[in-house]
Amino acid sequence: MSLVQSSPLLRKALALDAAACAGMSLLLTTAAGPLAAPLGLPESLLRGAGIILLPCAVLLGLLASRKVLPRLAIYAVIGINLVWIVDSIAILLMGWFAPTGLGIAFVLAQAAAVAIVTELEVIGFRRSSAQAGAVLGADGASLG
Repeated sequence: MSLVQSSPLLRKALALDAAACAGMSLLLTTAAGPLAAPLGLPESLLRGAGIILLPCAVLLGLLASRKVLPRLAIYAVIGINLVWIVDSIAILLMGWFAPTGLGIAFVLAQAAAVAIVTELEVIGFRRSSAQAGAVLGADGASLG
């Protein structure tokens, strides 16, 4: 398995992503009903997104706490964030829903926030150094 020694920026970006996911999860799961009408988005879409974000927040928090990470995990985080951004734009362009002006602003703002966090993760990933296939303990024994 290819591992990277995560840079401080990558760990901070992952922690920021975790916090944002947790905050949006809390907002969308608890306030989907009151938000649906002003945003012009279905309550089920908002609540479903909130439910999806909770395990993401937990996983991102776990990754942020690690100094050594599987390269594939970072690719997955970045890839999932990119899919989220594309899907957010698709919600506006494909005519699946009829969001209000506030709803359009909400979707664009959260997509922009995800894009910024993703860019920080990409920069942090580039600053991370490659590791050998296994991590060695203090005694030289393989831990991975």
